[in-house]
Amino acid sequence: MKYMKLGTNPDAFQSDGKNIRFAATEIETDIIVNVGDVKFYLHKFPLLSKSLRLQRLIATIDEESSDEIDIPDIPGGSAAFEVCAKFCYGMIFILNAYNVVAARCAAEHLEMLETVEKGNMIHKIDVFLNSSILRSWKDSIITLQTTKILQPWTEELKIVHCCIESIASKASIDPAEVKWSYTYNRKKLPFSDVMKKQPVPQDWWVEDLCELEIEFYKQVIIAIKSKGLASSKVVGESLKAYAYIRLPGFSNSHGGDFTKHQTLMETIVWLFPPDSDSVSCSFLLRLLKVESFLDCGENCRKELIKRIGYQLQDASVADLLIPAPVGESTLYDIDTVLSILAEFLMREHISSQKTSKELQKSTSSASETSRSKVAVANLIDGYLAEIAKDPNLPLSKFIELAEMASGSSRLSHNQLYHAIDMFLKEHPGLKKIEKKKICSLLDCNKLSHDTCIHAAQNDRLPLRIVVQILYFEQLRQFAIGSCGTNLPSGRAQSLVHQENRSVSYASSRSAASTNTEDELNGVSIKPVKLEASGDNGDAKSSEKVKGALMPKRIISKLWSGKVQVGESSSSGTPESIVSMNPDEARSTPSRHSRQSVS
Repeated sequence: MKYMKLGTNPDAFQSDGKNIRFAATEIETDIIVNVGDVKFYLHKFPLLSKSLRLQRLIATIDEESSDEIDIPDIPGGSAAFEVCAKFCYGMIFILNAYNVVAARCAAEHLEMLETVEKGNMIHKIDVFLNSSILRSWKDSIITLQTTKILQPWTEELKIVHCCIESIASKASIDPAEVKWSYTYNRKKLPFSDVMKKQPVPQDWWVEDLCELEIEFYKQVIIAIKSKGLASSKVVGESLKAYAYIRLPGFSNSHGGDFTKHQTLMETIVWLFPPDSDSVSCSFLLRLLKVESFLDCGENCRKELIKRIGYQLQDASVADLLIPAPVGESTLYDIDTVLSILAEFLMREHISSQKTSKELQKSTSSASETSRSKVAVANLIDGYLAEIAKDPNLPLSKFIELAEMASGSSRLSHNQLYHAIDMFLKEHPGLKKIEKKKICSLLDCNKLSHDTCIHAAQNDRLPLRIVVQILYFEQLRQFAIGSCGTNLPSGRAQSLVHQENRSVSYASSRSAASTNTEDELNGVSIKPVKLEASGDNGDAKSSEKVKGALMPKRIISKLWSGKVQVGESSSSGTPESIVSMNPDEARSTPSRHSRQSVS
């Protein structure tokens, strides 16, 4: 720490109790100066030689034949006045970052100017401030902190401005030019690395600024941003470090002034750099959780949701588990996640429109957009699996969130199936129509083989869905077997897509019909016609199909006569239960032949 030693005479100030200070000299004192509740017994001549204000006050008491004057409003109080009095006596005292501002303001109040005497106190302090304090990194921060209790003097004397400019300028220089000490504990280095000389990190200044109160911190960050030399990510790192120390929910302390924390939260959000990647999505979601607790302004919440929506693809399921507001029946705040997802989809829509206009960048931008959608779809599916464990979660919220995450973005429906299965497990009282509604979210063709096996044995699923899943799995195994022998992969995919359309048409007709006592009644699915040459191809296809599982409950329905045989449609398209026997399917003479179960 920088300091300045002034005066040559020994310090002769002494105390007589808590409220009396006097200059112990051979000459008797002739003036009493009252500063607050402290009395100073001093001599007129030293004071008159340095202070224009004391000259006027002492001239007044001479006319009134009194030996006391009052200075109730001096900045810095009795401690600052004592420093100025010692300067008048030429006694030794030391100025440093902790007391220099108070001494400067007191000297200004006492008008210790160069016009009164050359080399007066104001001049000496200004030289010390400019040549030492403001050139020191940590001294500038300490000095700025001391200015708060001395406002508006420090504002009028531009001490606050000078400190902020000094700090911002140092934080904006090339890290290679940093020669002073700083605090950096956030990233612990191995002992072997500590012994080596490490390069100065880009965010070397972040921790030291956390010592500032929010008003000064805000002004410093604004000054740093205005210079444009510090990267937005470093500024974001500073805001993150400040939030971790100051905000409840990050720091260990949860007490303090509630209103102060609200202001702090709103200020941090307001200070975010415009770049969307300046702070991580995980940090933003933690801020949102704290904001929900603090109940800050609507603008603060909207800004957080907007920023999270811009980088939702980087979030994790745990990040999205925001506790529901007090009074809500659900465990988690589903509406907030819906708002975040809506922001993401809006951004993706705008981005896709821009890429269509920028042909040169369309390929890379479109690929990035596609990756983001897939990542978000997987994220939402994982989130659905977690919130499905809440027995109070409404079915409508589950479906709304699942539908908002576009089905085309899901390369696989395995996670969605897991979420639906979890919801059915935790909500055993669902009606049949509700089960059918939630299961209609699934695309059976996007389920893996293992998931299909699980679904085939899942008693919680409606029979209609199980039959459809088994049909698609059988069809896929036929296609795989065909591709492995005679059919090219393109032909196999064509077969799958062609049969998918048939199933969709049949399912829609069945859904429109009247249900009987079981959900499976009326399900109509076209049988598969194999197109493979050679015995080996048929054998391999048959082996693949035999891997598909037929649950006992479906077999019993098929053979008990409860499942009705579908009739031909008016357009000539037959509808019937899919045959689980590949040999039977192979012997089918035509795609338009009727199949029956006896």
